[in-house]
Amino acid sequence: MPEALAPSPAAGRERIAAVQPAAYARTRNALDGAVSGLSPYITHGFVTLADVLAGVAARHALGVQHKFVFELGWRAWFRHVWQHRGDAILQSLHPGPLPDDAYTRELPADVREGRTGVPVVDQAVHSLYATGTLHNHARLWLASYLVHLRKVHWRCGADWLYGHLLDGDLASNHLSWQWVAGTGSRKPYLFNADNVARYAPASWHSPGSVIDTSYEVLDRMARQQAHQPAQPPGAATDAPSLQPSRVEPRLATEPPEPLGLKAPDADAVRGRDVWLVHPWRLGGLPPGLPAGTLVIGLFVADFHRAWPWSERRWHFVGSRMAELAAERWHGDAAAIGAALQGARSVRSIDEPHLAPWLSRWAECEAAPALFPPVDRRCDSFSQWWTRATRGLDTAADLLAVNEVPAW
Repeated sequence: MPEALAPSPAAGRERIAAVQPAAYARTRNALDGAVSGLSPYITHGFVTLADVLAGVAARHALGVQHKFVFELGWRAWFRHVWQHRGDAILQSLHPGPLPDDAYTRELPADVREGRTGVPVVDQAVHSLYATGTLHNHARLWLASYLVHLRKVHWRCGADWLYGHLLDGDLASNHLSWQWVAGTGSRKPYLFNADNVARYAPASWHSPGSVIDTSYEVLDRMARQQAHQPAQPPGAATDAPSLQPSRVEPRLATEPPEPLGLKAPDADAVRGRDVWLVHPWRLGGLPPGLPAGTLVIGLFVADFHRAWPWSERRWHFVGSRMAELAAERWHGDAAAIGAALQGARSVRSIDEPHLAPWLSRWAECEAAPALFPPVDRRCDSFSQWWTRATRGLDTAADLLAVNEVPAW
């Protein structure tokens, strides 16, 4: 079993210190490449994008157009789109290769159990279940196979993947699926067996499978309705999977009991200054909290009923939250709001995952930003990137925009 990720800011900082930007730029597409493994720490706010760039730039000279900085930009752009479009990111942004109703809304059992007979797909599912993580290239392959070859609607696949990822972020995850599906990009993302052989270990290689064909054939398949042949004439039929079926880890809408959460308690906060810690901001507490401030960790049941988590993720988040807040609540939004009404003041950090509720309860500070704000909605990454980096040459220039302190 792979070693579990340590749920601490220190573990995130260790990963920042280990980043080798040149090797990252050269090898990041390979499953064994020099990737950072920082995504769960960024998603849950153990470290910020600014922390990441400041830490790497303290050790390596980086231009703002460096591939490592560019990839940080993708995460910021996904949040930009979410800010402007809101819940519309959960629907197709524009038509893809086929109408939405041409795709099934049910995940096939052989995919869910990792026994499709296409090694790259089965290995991706097994890795996801075993670790709660998945290399970005493998995510693209898995999404492309599901949407374009199995005709599964991107939203079905995105919801499934989100539930199992430690770094599941609604903007990054769902907009990436839309990019693959062609509903958030100009064309569908496709891959073939040659691409897998180039970037993945031998156990992932998929010769003789449905993906062992040309991109021209794959493009035609992506544009075929499901009742048409699922693979080109003469293609080899996928063999039974050599991997055993995997039982899908349970996704839970309720936190595990060992996390020690309690129902919202109005008596605990009455007349107090309160600071709310939520699952997406698990770094240190802000300096200068008034003496006697009550720190409350918060899990909103309304959110988790819609977006259940794996037990691994509940523990990853919950164990860190316990270090920050002795008082930790799990409850309906209505109950939380009612309990907080008696507090003298309530403050927190803004977070779009909690957009329907958090700003009603608390005075919210803006989340730390790396890139300058782009007020005009940009529907493509290139548009946003041009505006966000205009006039900036180095990583130091970018860090100076928001006065990020040096490491």
